[in-house]
This record gives sequence, C-alpha cells and structure tokens, in this order.
Amino acid sequence: MGQGQADVALATLRECSRNGDWLCLKNLHLVTIWLPLLEKELNVLHPKADFRLWLTAEVHPRFPPILLQSSLKITYEAPPGLKKNLLRTYESWSPEQISKGGILARAQSLFCLAWFHAVCQERRKYIPQGWTKFYEFSMSDLRAGFEIIDRLFEGGKPFQWEFVHGLLESAIYGGRIDNPSDLRILRSYLEQFFSAGLLSSSISAGQRKSKGGARFFPPQISLPNSCSVLDYRSVIENLPEDDRPAFFGLPANIERSSQRIISSQVISQLRVLSRSVAVGSKFDRELWSNGLSPVLYLWKKLNQGSTLIHQKVAPPTEGQGSPVLSFIALEQFNAIRLVQSIHQSLAALSKVIRGTQLLTPEVQKLATALLNQECPLTWQNKWEGPEEPMQYLRAVVTQALATQSWVERAGRQALLSDTLDLSELFHPDTFLNALRQETARSMGCSMDSLVFVSSWRSPIAQAKLQVKVGGLQLEGCSFDGVHLCENQHDSPSVSAVPPCYMAWVPQVCVCV
Repeated sequence: MGQGQADVALATLRECSRNGDWLCLKNLHLVTIWLPLLEKELNVLHPKADFRLWLTAEVHPRFPPILLQSSLKITYEAPPGLKKNLLRTYESWSPEQISKGGILARAQSLFCLAWFHAVCQERRKYIPQGWTKFYEFSMSDLRAGFEIIDRLFEGGKPFQWEFVHGLLESAIYGGRIDNPSDLRILRSYLEQFFSAGLLSSSISAGQRKSKGGARFFPPQISLPNSCSVLDYRSVIENLPEDDRPAFFGLPANIERSSQRIISSQVISQLRVLSRSVAVGSKFDRELWSNGLSPVLYLWKKLNQGSTLIHQKVAPPTEGQGSPVLSFIALEQFNAIRLVQSIHQSLAALSKVIRGTQLLTPEVQKLATALLNQECPLTWQNKWEGPEEPMQYLRAVVTQALATQSWVERAGRQALLSDTLDLSELFHPDTFLNALRQETARSMGCSMDSLVFVSSWRSPIAQAKLQVKVGGLQLEGCSFDGVHLCENQHDSPSVSAVPPCYMAWVPQVCVCV
C-alpha cells in the first residue's frame, strides 16, 4: 500500500469478494488515514464463502482498533540475535549472488555488509545506550547496500571504500539517523567493517585488527578465503546463540542497564493495565480521589517546612554585572515560579475533587495525564524532567531547594571556590555558558576564542576562572582520575568519578 494504491486496492477487493478469491493488502501502517474507508467497504461487502482478506502491518498507534478486533490476528517477530539475523540474510542471498565473478574480496565484502546490518539492527536491544532511539533499519537497506557493493566490483576497477562509506552513511542507514552521537557510532562501524585492511589476503583472518588494535570481528569470526556460501554459513553457525556485548563494542555489564530499563517499562505497562479504561475520560470523584491522592499527598509532604510555594522573588534585572550571578538569580526565579505553578495546578485539582471548584479543561487535562502515570505537558514545557509524575515532583523540589543554596553561596562570593554539583541545576549547560561569558569579560577577549578544558589531577594553571565539579557519574567504564578501565560483567552499571576542574581558556594556551 501507499503511492496512490488506495483506489486500486478497493477495486481489487470488490472483485475478489465477488469471485471468492484471496487478497493480501500489505503495509497498511503506511495508510492509516485510509483504513476507515476500508472498514466501511468491508461492512457493505457480500462476499462469497471462499473469499479471504489478508492484511499485513507493522505496529502503529493509529491503527483502527475496530479493524483489529474484527480480524483474526497473527503476530510475527523475527528471532533476535546476531546469529539468527545473519542466517536470515544468507537465506535471502542465492549462492550465485555471493560467488558472482569469483571475486574473493566481493564475497568477503558481502559478509561484512551482512555483519554490519545485523549489528545495526540488534544494537537496538540496548536503547538508549546502544542507539538513542529505535531506528527502522530494514531489508530494503540491506538490498541497497548489496547493490552498491555489486556495482562497485563490476568491471575490475579498484574498489573505492569512500563510496561505500558515503552512501551508507548519508543516504541509506545514516539517512534514518537524526542524532549526532548515533551518527558517530554508525561512522565508526563503517570504518571498522568496510576497509581494505580488513580484506587484505596477506593478513591472517584471525589477526585482523583495526588501527586502534581492536579486532574487526570477534575471535569466533574468521573470514573464509572462499566464495562459497557454505563456508560463510559455517562461520555463522559457529557463533553463540546469545549475543555478547563485545560484538557491538559495548561494555560487558550493559545487560544490567538493559534489564533495569526493561523492568521499568514492564512496571509502567502493568500500571497502565491496572487502571480503569474510563479513568480520566470523564469526572468521577471517587476514581479521581483514589487515583490522585498519592500525588497530592506527596506534594504536600515535599513542601512541609519549605517556603518555596509562598516565597516572592522579583524578576532578575540586567544590572547584575556578573554573568554567573545573573544566571543564579534567573535560575532561582524560574525554580520558584515552576514550584508555584505546579502548586497552583495541584491546588485547583484538589478543590475540584473536594467539590469547591468547577472542573475546567486545564484541570481535566492535568488529571488525565496524572491518572495515566504521565507527566503533564504543561509541566514539561517549563522544565523537561522525569516522565513519571512523582519522580518529576521530587526532582523539582530537590533542585529548587538546591538552587537556594547556590544563591546563598553566590551571596558570600564562595560559589566558584566550592565543589559544585551541576545536577542540582535546572539548566547546567547555561551555567557553563555563563562561566564562559564571565571568563571572556575578565580576560578582555571574545567568547569564540575560548575553548573548554578539564583536569582531574590539579587545578588548571592557565585558567582565569574555573570551577570544581563533583557528583559526576560514568556509565560503560570506570575512572579513578588517572586510569580508564573497562567494565566487567559484574561491575556496577554506573560508577562515581573524582571531582573535576573545568574552565574556559584561550585556544592559544591549549595549543602551547
């Protein structure tokens, strides 16, 4: 479906219905807007007894539930794992496609493509550490990569790896990626698996390593010096059934983080299943009271003994002088305004439940989001924090109180001499930019001429202004301030690192 096939599909549907034939409509997730018309057509059909309609679609949130409920559903999910992925690829390629021309480098390059495709797909198990989001790498990408390699080996011309890197990064696999960090990972894979050094016949297959000394492939993989599909399938069969993090270049303890994230998702789904379908769709005092009381009680408890909800702070003025002090004043103002905004919305919700205030559309949206265990959009627009409402409220109050401490230290001019925890701020990136601006003013230079530097061993000698940042945590490895060590399978998923000195210095100092 798609590309103007809707009218043809309806005409074919009517014809098959009259003749008692079978019809398969594929990829309906691409035409969810058209599906209500399909439902109407199915309701008026008078098909013969032999007529059957098959529909295929990927999971889509806007797929009509009525169409699903009126169908017999079969779910197909490809078996996970690199080994199964590679076997599916080689089942889709014929022996003639692999051995075409008897070119060894071509057959080995196709194996590299299959491995690269499998790694890109299976790495999605480790979101957000593997990829930051789920990317739709599909068989069409694999087919496009096959065509590129096939054409570049035609005519006996020297193989140009830059073409493969550019097309796969910019047009095919990389065309689906919208995150700079993910794009760097993809680029690293391309440089690792598509290079002349990997296919050099003078290097033993088991000893092939990249420039950094790491292996191109796991020890179990030895590229066959053959164009036979059976030899490549034999290599694949020797792989373990369970993927190892090293296959993806990930730390050995990545499974801990993955299992924790999966557990959180399961708990979230169980909460969704446990609530009533009608909750939030209309006002029900008893349901709202039972469902929202924990949130209201938590907010009351968090603000006991605090003056945040009653504190009055004037908007910061332009005459602060110091960019860092201006930032602290603005951070305090925004923190108190956020706390008081949340308090007003929850107070209105409490009054509606008690029957002392009329229900408004804003309160309705707030209650619906909270009952669905979602953070209201009005809160997230003011500060993008945790998605779970109770975690969001705890974070807001904790950071608002911490901001008061920053204001107090700034007042006695001890801020830059203390160890700072940037997680206490709502906008830590803005603080670093304010430090950059203040450094430029004190040195009489432009901000663009400054570069960011850090040091774990000692204060930065050439820095005019610097901060000592603590509370830093590292995922994927451990660091003691001197040595960076790989994680083992039983290492904690997150480890603390020593405080770090950070500063902005002129680029000339760094070059020297």
